[in-house]
Amino acid sequence: MKRRSLLPSVFESGAGLPGGFGSLRKEVDRLFEDFSRDFPMPSMFSSNAGSDHVPSMDVHDGEKDITLNVELPGVEEKDIDISVAGQTVTISGEKKSESEKKDGEVYHSERSYGSFRRSLQLPFNIDGEKVKAKFDKGVLAVTIAKPKEAVASTKKIPIGK
Repeated sequence: MKRRSLLPSVFESGAGLPGGFGSLRKEVDRLFEDFSRDFPMPSMFSSNAGSDHVPSMDVHDGEKDITLNVELPGVEEKDIDISVAGQTVTISGEKKSESEKKDGEVYHSERSYGSFRRSLQLPFNIDGEKVKAKFDKGVLAVTIAKPKEAVASTKKIPIGK
């Protein structure tokens, strides 16, 4: 039976990398593939992973304001916090979900909790008095008015041939 070392010699060549590093990389890749096949890892952003969730956000830069649309399905309005500090707007909160079902002698109960936080830095200081927010059907719309200086300093640049 032929024995093979898990650590390749530094004098081996492989995969275009000097001194055996190509073989080492192949072995490390194989090790991680074997590990992940036997122990599937949950996605960082799945609801069952127990880690923070990063919500999707669309940003629309209008002439006089910036609008953020943040997808927060299953989140209640009371669990959302919007804050501004300097040039940064932060949207954070918590998603809570509980379900119970009893059918005869079968009882099923699930609970999931997760926090989320999303920050965006803008090129101007935000006036907290000129920020409006609406929450409808799982979508949070935050409208931030641009200061007069930011509106006046915006210049369209034509594209030439």
